[in-house]
Amino acid sequence: MRVIFLIFSLLTTFLLVHCEDLYIYRTWDVKYTTLSPLGVPQKVITINGLFPGPIINCTSNNNIVITVANNLDEPLLFTWNGIQQRKNSWQEGTLGTNCPIPPGTNFTYHFQVKDQIGTYYYYPTTSLHRAAGGYGLISVHSRNLIPVPFDPPADDYTVFVGDWYTKSQDTLKKLLDTGRSLGTPNGFLINGKADGKTDKPMFTMKLGKTYRFRICNVGLKDSINVRIQGHNMKIVELEGSHTVQNVYDSLDVHLGQCYSVLVKADQKPKDYYLVASTRFTKKDITTTTVIRYDGGKGPASPELPPAPVGWPWSLNQFRSIRWNLTASAARPNPQGSYHYGKINITRTFRLVMDSGSTVGGKRRFAVNGVSHTDGETPLKLAEYFGVVDKVFKYDIMRDEPLANVTNTIVAPNVINATFRNFVEIIFENHDKSVQSWHLSGYSFFAVAIEPGRWSPDQRKKYNLIDAVSRHTIQVYPNSWAAIMTTLDNAGMWNLRSVSLERQYLGEQLYLSVLSPERSLRDEYTIPPNELLCGIVKNLPMPPSHSAA
Repeated sequence: MRVIFLIFSLLTTFLLVHCEDLYIYRTWDVKYTTLSPLGVPQKVITINGLFPGPIINCTSNNNIVITVANNLDEPLLFTWNGIQQRKNSWQEGTLGTNCPIPPGTNFTYHFQVKDQIGTYYYYPTTSLHRAAGGYGLISVHSRNLIPVPFDPPADDYTVFVGDWYTKSQDTLKKLLDTGRSLGTPNGFLINGKADGKTDKPMFTMKLGKTYRFRICNVGLKDSINVRIQGHNMKIVELEGSHTVQNVYDSLDVHLGQCYSVLVKADQKPKDYYLVASTRFTKKDITTTTVIRYDGGKGPASPELPPAPVGWPWSLNQFRSIRWNLTASAARPNPQGSYHYGKINITRTFRLVMDSGSTVGGKRRFAVNGVSHTDGETPLKLAEYFGVVDKVFKYDIMRDEPLANVTNTIVAPNVINATFRNFVEIIFENHDKSVQSWHLSGYSFFAVAIEPGRWSPDQRKKYNLIDAVSRHTIQVYPNSWAAIMTTLDNAGMWNLRSVSLERQYLGEQLYLSVLSPERSLRDEYTIPPNELLCGIVKNLPMPPSHSAA
């Protein structure tokens, strides 16, 4: 009996050690292709000839291995927007974490979608490459043993909506580098195509069936509103969280945000327009694409449903979207079993954004008076190789803004954060435009958005019960937004404006979250294929993290 038990124990140990989650392998050929999304020929970044790029279709806990062949004429990086990269900021793909992939070379990303489900997307982070395309969907499905709080849809559709410029990314970069603005976008794209008032449908539906539409704002500057002629949309998922299933006739989607909605084909079988238009802009830009009922007859009505007016409507929409406390996400336990509202706050950051300033004759955007700039050596590598003193200084930005600050500091902006602290971050928007912010490495609870200025007594307005766990938050003009999260993911993580112009000109920062122990329990060691650059290029490799 003891022999049988010993054999069983050894077999169980072997299976636990060697049975990894599924691996998904992809190879990408990234290059410029001449396309005309808005009718004007221009260089667009395609992946394997596709714009938008190929969908990464995977399941929670899958391992994703993507070999990128950089066939551009410039260095390149990709980030995986919303994928938390648990213990693995080595794969984050920003200039603060990684050396860019040189042109004409390959690099392999290897990451796991650990304990996540939902709708995300990838895009290039180098230069202004995001303005040239190179983005695509990451769809993370629940494992079979985890119940999903809605029936399987008849089909699963991607709706990538975003503003677009006909100027090349090189020209746009020169505009920003010489102190000018990107200006008003030239139009809107849906899945890489312009206004779809044609006979060819982008989506098809069968009468009586229900469909999932994954809607992402992949634009550069503007918030959007999405609606479908004659149809309602039921929200079921927002950035990896199942939501209370409210029904809307239109939906504001801010920069970087992704929603999943269910649409039931319950109208007369014919064509209908999916409509997307700008929000909060002086000039309205609208585009459409066709949804066709299978076997339907008749064109879509030329009368488009109007977008809502003003940002109070949008604020009320934010307040109405709640976390589904009884649904399970990537794990079997219900989402509501995590009681974030009962955790004591250990540190508060109040981040103030304004309309920009001029430094050395160039426009800059700053957070609490500090405008981030990237150097030749990624911040993460400087930490790992022990040369921080030669690359950046921690905490040059204060947790609270100083009054009457007139000088903007241009430098790497890195917060020395404490591992496993529960933090509160306040975004205070003193500008006249809507802003959108993304935090990599984590999801956070978006507990409040309110007009005016923040003060500690505003905490009584927080939703401490069912705020949605997400990774992107909008901040309306002359308003503030509050988020909460636990810094339980060791690494170097980017907190950034999703506006490409503001981000490129310094409206971003990094949180350095170091484990006190150099242990694989808390953070993976540097990958063997990690690219080295800057002052660490020829340094000896530090010891690997211990397994303890």
